[in-house]
Amino acid sequence: MLGTRTIAENCATAPNLRMLSRAIGLSKAREPLSARAPVTIFAPTDAAFHRLAPGAVNQLLAPANRPALDRVMSYHIVPGTITLEQLRGRINAAGGSVQLPTVAGVPLTATSEGQAIALIDANGSKSYVETPDVQQVNGIVHVVNGVLVPQLG
Repeated sequence: MLGTRTIAENCATAPNLRMLSRAIGLSKAREPLSARAPVTIFAPTDAAFHRLAPGAVNQLLAPANRPALDRVMSYHIVPGTITLEQLRGRINAAGGSVQLPTVAGVPLTATSEGQAIALIDANGSKSYVETPDVQQVNGIVHVVNGVLVPQLG
């Protein structure tokens, strides 16, 4: 990933983020990820998408399910830039767990588990930061090993 490109541009060329790039391209998440305003994205890998229930990805990407796709993708985006060190600081200052406001309008929980940073979605599922602090022209990418899902109903 080149630090002179936007998050959306870099995700489109990353070999391990093809599913994310496809989802971004089909959703409203492409707007904040292409804009100059700084954001942080917790970017699920292709392997993370493949761990979803059989058929879930195809269902999510179906034209009839755009509102759900928009909500899921914007749930991975936090306004402003947050480095891993800053995230650890927030978690420690809050006593071990912090709520991160997402573009979806639903908070995401971040906790520390030893040296690992875990993200807990609205359903209680955990995802872990695998590759932190990938700097982009419009923010930071933290590659994660799970797809975060807000309440969709």
